[in-house]
Amino acid sequence: MNKQLYMDSIEKVDTYKRFGKVHRVIGLMIESKGPEASIGDLCYIHTPSGTAKKIEAEVVGFHDENLLLMPYLEIKEIGPGSLVEGTNGPLKIKAGLGLIGQVLDSLGRPMNNQKLPKGLKTFPTDQNPPNPLERPTIKSPIQVGVRAIDSLLTVGRGQRVGIFAGSGVGKSTLLGMISRNSSADINVIALIGERGREVREFIENDLGPEGLKRSIVIVATSDQPALMRMKGAYTATAISEYFREKGYDVNLLMDSVTRFAMAQREIGLATGEPPTTKGYTPSVFATLPKLLERTGTSKNGSITAFYTVLVDGDDLNEPISDTVRGILDGHFVLDRRLAEQNHFPAINILKSISRVMNQVTENKHKQSASRLRSLLATYEENSELIQIGAYKRGSSRDIDEAIKYHPSIIDFLKQDVHEPSTIEKSTDILSQLFS
Repeated sequence: MNKQLYMDSIEKVDTYKRFGKVHRVIGLMIESKGPEASIGDLCYIHTPSGTAKKIEAEVVGFHDENLLLMPYLEIKEIGPGSLVEGTNGPLKIKAGLGLIGQVLDSLGRPMNNQKLPKGLKTFPTDQNPPNPLERPTIKSPIQVGVRAIDSLLTVGRGQRVGIFAGSGVGKSTLLGMISRNSSADINVIALIGERGREVREFIENDLGPEGLKRSIVIVATSDQPALMRMKGAYTATAISEYFREKGYDVNLLMDSVTRFAMAQREIGLATGEPPTTKGYTPSVFATLPKLLERTGTSKNGSITAFYTVLVDGDDLNEPISDTVRGILDGHFVLDRRLAEQNHFPAINILKSISRVMNQVTENKHKQSASRLRSLLATYEENSELIQIGAYKRGSSRDIDEAIKYHPSIIDFLKQDVHEPSTIEKSTDILSQLFS
């Protein structure tokens, strides 16, 4: 019986290699006549004889029956008539426990030029989101290790959260704290469109050796082609999905989904899409939900995802911020005003929300969190009167209480970068604030 299966498999194998030729290059795009291929297929472009080098490219569109290819790397060595070899399939990566502690590029290859460890399994980067009816509901909290989040914005196992911030407000530092202190089994960290200088700084300073021991880092720097930056997000998500299907609780931390959207915009404009909302092409708003919906719970494990969103001019209503906020299960807003006051992590509790907190916390915890929010909101509403001395004590019981507890609330919300905190410890301190 096994012999027959092998024979059937051999008969189905396509033993032909199909080639085409480069017809022209326009900007980021390579147009070739042939080979037969579908959207998303991987092709190899052979450089002139003597170098024996193949450049990987992906089919992103068609024009008058010619293929439109976008390369993963630079296109300097491609000339008219260069051979284009089809592979009849999309890009696949290697995934497995051997990747933990590794720093990879967007194609899943080690950045230190070493070989991948043995025992890894081949896994496609492009997957469909799970069936909604096969997603278990989120019922248990996951420790993030940041006091303000664990107590007031509790994250559920398998929740997807956006971290909204302008530049230089502490996104990378917050991601490093989550990576080191979270109770998840594995961290998958995607640095998309990051400055080359900041990659090593993040790995050595923010993540640190203890964080790297249980993390896989995927890097696509800002100087790389748009397709590499986009593939970095897909590769990180695919590796997270691999571990989720093995039963692990995974943290996916992506910095940033805005640069993923910008890369998709570059590709869309190059293939001839019209720019619509603030220059973004329609494919950007079609691709974002497909990427973000792939994370979350499944019947085997979970992916708790944290996506950073760059907010231009601290405008939370620009198109990408608005779209991402509508898709995800909560958002944390990092406030520049708090950062300027040396309040770190600079999370604006009143502007942030966790949509599953009520499902994963007990009544006592919810009541304490609601009271802190009320006191903080009362103080913020009347802060100008309080600071200029126009408010007279005794005029309002609520304001008096807000003034009384404000110093201890601020002390509670502040946390040093290397100060560990468990979810139990955070909730205990929260309940003791008002006792």
